[in-house]
Amino acid sequence: MKWEKRGRIYVPDGTTEWARSHAFPPTPYLREDGILRLYACFCDADMVGRVGFVDVEPSDPSRVLRIADEPVLDIGLPGTFDENGVVPLSVVRFDDRLFLYYVGFQLGARLRYFQFSGLAVSTDDGESFVRMSRAPVLDRSDAELLTRGSPFVVREGNACHMWYAAGSEWTEVSGKTLPVYNIRHLESDDGIHWPEEGGVCIDFANEDEHALGRPWVFKDGNAFRMFYSVRTRSRGYRIGYAESPDGNAWTRKDDAAGIDVSESGWDSQMICYASILQRGTTKTMFYNGNDVGRTGFGHAVLVED
Repeated sequence: MKWEKRGRIYVPDGTTEWARSHAFPPTPYLREDGILRLYACFCDADMVGRVGFVDVEPSDPSRVLRIADEPVLDIGLPGTFDENGVVPLSVVRFDDRLFLYYVGFQLGARLRYFQFSGLAVSTDDGESFVRMSRAPVLDRSDAELLTRGSPFVVREGNACHMWYAAGSEWTEVSGKTLPVYNIRHLESDDGIHWPEEGGVCIDFANEDEHALGRPWVFKDGNAFRMFYSVRTRSRGYRIGYAESPDGNAWTRKDDAAGIDVSESGWDSQMICYASILQRGTTKTMFYNGNDVGRTGFGHAVLVED
């Protein structure tokens, strides 16, 4: 597999109060009017994130058509799981509604923060979203105590499948405490109610890795493919890749991901948070670069499968 980078699409210019910095992770949704919308979390001066979007031309994503004037999903009420930030991960159509699965951040005392997953619903093709509940749809459980995030959901027949990141530990990396989590799988009948524990499908390859997240899964023929983010102690984020015959048992093939950091520029230090859009025979990857989205997001096109 080989991806050809086509450049950065967008980075905030610092002039919008609620969106001064960052744009992560790019989450594509092809609207009914044919416009490609890329949802992302934008941060204010206090690093509190809200969900906005960048509209682009599907055939040329470097052509920006519109940038959100205000958040489509704001932070939660004081004391709620998403009071300190909301991050979009997956947009799924359920009949005449859009389900936005997102991660909510809440600051801690002994740990810096907690991450649990929420669900918001749109009835206007993604112009605005309203929370399904003020509580998370993936809340803490005894088996997955501190992190239940990065939800990516697919509808298949009468079932909903979620690949997500979960864990119950934190670790120290270069003097900074960071969460430990791997990628797991759940099933649901309605996309709203989910079990308290999922089966691990992508685990750490070595002790250098401490976080596997932002899974993006699609079916290619009879096989499933997954791109995900690998966070290491030695070199930050990279994009990983795995394959599966059934969506449950996965084989890591990170060397076949076909994309890595650039020699210089906005994505030269790290690369992460990949999402894939297929239109016809063209597969486009959207991703973040340095400093986990502070330098914005760009895209690449698959040129060799």
